[in-house]
Amino acid sequence: MTQRALDSSGEQTPGPSRPTMIDAGAELDPVHPMEPPPPRRPDGLSTAEVAERVARGEVNDVPVRSSRSVTEIVRANVFTRFNLIIGVLWVIMLFVAPIQDSLFGFVIVANTGIGIIQEWRAKKTLDSLAVIGEAKPTVRRDGVAAEISTSEIVLGDLVELGPGDKVVVDGTVSEADSLEIDESLLTGEADPVSKRAGDPVMSGSFVVAGGGAFTATKVGREAYAAQLAEEASRFTLVHSELRSGISTILKYVTWMMVPTAIGLIISQLVVKDNNFKESVARTVGGIVPMIPEGLVLLTSVAFAIGVVRLGRKQCLVQELPAIEGLARVDVVCLDKTGTLTEGGMDVTEVRPLNGSDEAYVTQVLRTFGSSDPRPNASLQAIIDAYPAGGGDTLPAGGGDVLPADGDDALPAADGDAESWTVTDAMPFSSARKYSGAAFTEADGTDSVWLLGAPDVLLSEGDATLTEIEQLNEQGLRVLLLARAEGELDAPGAAAGAAPTALVVLEQRLRPDAGDTLAYFADQNVATKVISGDNAVSVGAVAGKLGLAGAENTLDARRLPTDPDEMATAMEENAVFGRVTPQQKRDMVAALQSRGHTVAMTGDGVNDVLALKDADIGVSMGSGSEATRAVAQIVLLNNSFATLPSVVAEGRRVIGNITRVATLFLTKTVYSVLLAILVVCFQVEYPFLPRHLTLLSTLTIGVPAFFLALAPNKERAQPHFVRRVMRYAIPSGVIAAAATFATYLVARHHYSGEGALEAETSAATLTLFLVSMWVLAIIARPYTWWRVGLVAAMGLGFLIVLVVPWLQDFFALKLVGAPMPWTAVGIAVAAAALLEFTWRWVGRRFGM
Repeated sequence: MTQRALDSSGEQTPGPSRPTMIDAGAELDPVHPMEPPPPRRPDGLSTAEVAERVARGEVNDVPVRSSRSVTEIVRANVFTRFNLIIGVLWVIMLFVAPIQDSLFGFVIVANTGIGIIQEWRAKKTLDSLAVIGEAKPTVRRDGVAAEISTSEIVLGDLVELGPGDKVVVDGTVSEADSLEIDESLLTGEADPVSKRAGDPVMSGSFVVAGGGAFTATKVGREAYAAQLAEEASRFTLVHSELRSGISTILKYVTWMMVPTAIGLIISQLVVKDNNFKESVARTVGGIVPMIPEGLVLLTSVAFAIGVVRLGRKQCLVQELPAIEGLARVDVVCLDKTGTLTEGGMDVTEVRPLNGSDEAYVTQVLRTFGSSDPRPNASLQAIIDAYPAGGGDTLPAGGGDVLPADGDDALPAADGDAESWTVTDAMPFSSARKYSGAAFTEADGTDSVWLLGAPDVLLSEGDATLTEIEQLNEQGLRVLLLARAEGELDAPGAAAGAAPTALVVLEQRLRPDAGDTLAYFADQNVATKVISGDNAVSVGAVAGKLGLAGAENTLDARRLPTDPDEMATAMEENAVFGRVTPQQKRDMVAALQSRGHTVAMTGDGVNDVLALKDADIGVSMGSGSEATRAVAQIVLLNNSFATLPSVVAEGRRVIGNITRVATLFLTKTVYSVLLAILVVCFQVEYPFLPRHLTLLSTLTIGVPAFFLALAPNKERAQPHFVRRVMRYAIPSGVIAAAATFATYLVARHHYSGEGALEAETSAATLTLFLVSMWVLAIIARPYTWWRVGLVAAMGLGFLIVLVVPWLQDFFALKLVGAPMPWTAVGIAVAAAALLEFTWRWVGRRFGM
């Protein structure tokens, strides 16, 4: 193939070139000024030269981690604010009290260990998935092109580029064939930049049209955007309402805990003048339960397990809270090609126009197919139907119009593909909506051809558009082959082009797409199909898949530019055609301006801007490297049907953490209130650490672990902190009031030696029963295993009360009958009040 504007030496002829963002890069990176272009090496480096550069360390060895290191995992789980507080209290208790009063410390050790193990397991899965999804740039060495790992690129390597490829290191263009590069990820400018030989390219940009190759001039940490590459493939903890909400809760808990703990210490050590060791033990017993230490751990474990579960389904979660984000999504924007349809297409029919000869059209299509070394899906279908050098060919889809036999062909198209040569080529561009090629035919005639969208190449009102509209309504894709006058790259090349033939293509629908669309509809998630194709054709495809509102189509060329009007149009229609990359971005922004949480799926370079701006970006694993780099979720199995699993996993995490957070914070509220009441009434703190360790284990720790990992299909709701505190505060207040009331009654009932132990046992019974009722409410709706879980926790406490050595170990022994039954009666009254309060809050504010 003869490449456009190349002279005999392989260099492009000079011409005007717009300033590129590398100029700004020189200002941003003064340490590495612009260097002269390297010498041309069309065959790339030799094996010996590569070895020399590796030995000198001139290799792209930027450490790209997909997750935290083991050391960082251990540090993050061990050295926390609450582990420090509890660790100090644990050490104190080991010196002043029996080992059973130090059990809370061993629980922290176990919880921290579980957190480390779970995150380490998640790290292994994430690292292995990151290797699967790693980009493999094509590098030419010794004249042979081969895919290698990004980390194996050395200084001076010749890296080939094609549509969708990401520029992985800085370099200088050596070969260019209509090469257009999008540098929006670096500059924010959406317009692609035309690149010629000698122009610089920077890592972080990607190819939107054409092809070529560049010579690596900066690798490793010297590359301008090396840090961007690292960030793009790291599993980061970005904004999460769940995490930020828990952080807010913990901040307020800390503020409440410090003054309350000081007051409790003064009360127990000074005011009551008790035995020093017992006073310390009871003081610690009042401080420890204020800390909801398990809530942070359980959230991390729930996220980690969710990522591992999705990883087993070949879903790469590049940012952990993305599974939470997708669960909050109420609008999903889908790109038709590659999402609703499979990548491949079939030619079902070719319709010559204006008396064009079928055999001649066949020869044009056959030669056109050889004009692009990196064909898109449409051109690949033509190549499959009319292979270069082939004879008579049936369209792959079994079309109605067949190419003519060789005997009937015109002399210029006598099946002799070798007698036709490509003199110029213009790859498809989503901005132009067509591609082009110039030929020298067998008889020496020069011709210029365009292949693309009929409504772009035909003038408005052309009679052929009616015929095309009918085909589009059947869900078929139609390309127009037109003969142009003048030069291929002339600004008005499409104007006045003579229509020659219609190429009818049928896209392959994904077999699972219909069920996935039905799932989103059932979950009240609006689906918007956004495509660069004809709106009617896209609507027909969506209609075949059962999309509600598929008949409401809108050509994006008539889409208002005002953001508010655009948002209205987006809400009223379901299918949008002829959408440009910048419009996709604007459409996402318009929906977000109305308060929608938007997910965008796609696999092509024209989807990158929208993927980047959407709340959640979802890319197909077979999509371009650029889309995979900016997406939070990558479907490595290329199955759109995996999305419901991601939504379900996110809803499980959000719903369950909201439930168990209420358990943890109820304990925090009643612990703080009990401490305040003890200080105000100047009495001994009723509990030892062992009592609250037992209660926390049976009413919070064990059940919360199972509840956090249970199935949950509730739709995610906003305002996590507000919703949790609506229930936790009244529950904690009721539990504290009931427990302290029992304690005060017991203080009047019991006297003499062992009175404090009997009072503690009665108060513990009330607190356990009230906490169990909170657990029973949170466990709803009941299933067999939820009922069994609550019953097992109750049975565990009963065993402690009846087994003598456990009574001694936990210092729990009910004395007499009147006071224990009084404790039960107070707990029943508190449970009734809890039930009323929860129902009232649910009616007043909604669940």
